[in-house]
Amino acid sequence: MHWCQVAAVVGGAAGGLAFLVIVIGFLWFYFLHCRTPANKSSETGSSDPSTLVEWNRRDRISSSGCGRSARQFTLEELEEATKNFSESNLVGTGSFGLVYKGLLLDGTLVAIKRRVSVPRQKFVEEVEILSEIRHRNLVTLIGYCEEGGLQMLVFEYLPNGGVSRHLYDGEQHSLSRLEFKQRLAIAIGAAKGLAHLHSLAPPLVHKDFKTNNVLVDENFIAKVADAGLHKLVQGSGEIGPQGSSSIFQDPEVGELGGFSEASDVYSFGVFLLEFISGMEVAHCFSLDSHSFLAQWVEAHAGSNDLIDRRLSNAFTSEGMKELIALTLRCLNPSGHNRPKMRAIAVELDQILETEMALTTVMGDGTAIVTLGSQLFTST
Repeated sequence: MHWCQVAAVVGGAAGGLAFLVIVIGFLWFYFLHCRTPANKSSETGSSDPSTLVEWNRRDRISSSGCGRSARQFTLEELEEATKNFSESNLVGTGSFGLVYKGLLLDGTLVAIKRRVSVPRQKFVEEVEILSEIRHRNLVTLIGYCEEGGLQMLVFEYLPNGGVSRHLYDGEQHSLSRLEFKQRLAIAIGAAKGLAHLHSLAPPLVHKDFKTNNVLVDENFIAKVADAGLHKLVQGSGEIGPQGSSSIFQDPEVGELGGFSEASDVYSFGVFLLEFISGMEVAHCFSLDSHSFLAQWVEAHAGSNDLIDRRLSNAFTSEGMKELIALTLRCLNPSGHNRPKMRAIAVELDQILETEMALTTVMGDGTAIVTLGSQLFTST
C-alpha cells in the first residue's frame, strides 16, 4: 500500500476517535451539570386506574433536564385565554384569589389564579422556586403573570376538579360515588404528594392541606394543590392558613405558635375521616372543640353512623378497621406521636393491596363487612 493511502487510513481512524471522544465528553458534561436535583425531581404521567396497586407501588423519580423555570405570561395572553376573565370561566376561589379556567393558544387547558389584593414583593423569585418542585401527586405550577398591577399564577388544569365534588354526601356534590378502593388510591396519592414536600431540603410544610385542596385528573389520580402557596399570601393581608379557624388545622399550631410537618399530618387525618364518613367534618363537629376530634372519632367508632352508607358492603372489615386506626394516629393530640407522611403512604398502600387481594378472592359484591361495634371487637 502506498504511504499516502496508509496516512489516509490512519488519519480517518484518528478523526473517528476524536469524534467519539467529543461525543463522550458532551454526554459526561450533561450528566454532571444537567441532572435535576433530588429535591426538585418529578414523577410524571398518568396510569390506568384499573391497576391502582401497581402505580401506587411506583415511586420512581424522572429527571426533566436543565433550566426548568416558570413561564412568564403576558396579561394579554391570559385575557385571551379566559375571554377577558369572563364569569363563565370562573371555576372557584382560594386563598390567593379567584380561579379561572383558560385555554392557551397551543391548546393547553390551565387554571389561572388572580390575586385580588395588594401585590406581594419578591413574587417572581418565590414563583420560580415553587415551579421547580415537581411530582406526579402535586399540581404543577406552570408560570405567572405580573403586569398592570396584577399578579397571577398559572397551573395545570385537572378536568375532574376537587375530590370533594365526588366525595361528600349531598345533592350539590353527588357527581359520582367513590368506592372504598378508589378512596384509598386517592388518599395514597395525596399522602405521596405531602411526603414529597416534607422530603425537600428544607422541608416544605403545606400549612393549608384539606380535602378541597386535593384534585383528581382524568384517571382520578390525586394531586395536592396550593403547595407552598402560603409563601405568596403570607403578610399580604389576605386570608391564609394563619388566620384560619378550619377544622383541618392542628390545635397545636395555636399552642406552639407555628406549623410543622406534624400539623400537615393532623390535617391529613381530618382528610381521611372525610373519606371514611363521606361528609364534611366541619358540618358534623363543633369547630370550637375540634381539639378533641380524635376522642370524637373513638366514641363513634363503634356506631354505624361513622362510615359512609354509600359504601354499602363494598369493603372489608379489616381494611376499614385499619384505616380508622391510621386516622386516629394522625389525629393524635400530640404531634410527636403522629406518624410521618411517608410511613402513612406506605401503610395506605398496604391497606389497599390487602383490600384488593381479599375482594378479588371474595368478590366485590360479597357481604364481607361487619358494621357497628362488631367491627372493633378486640380479639
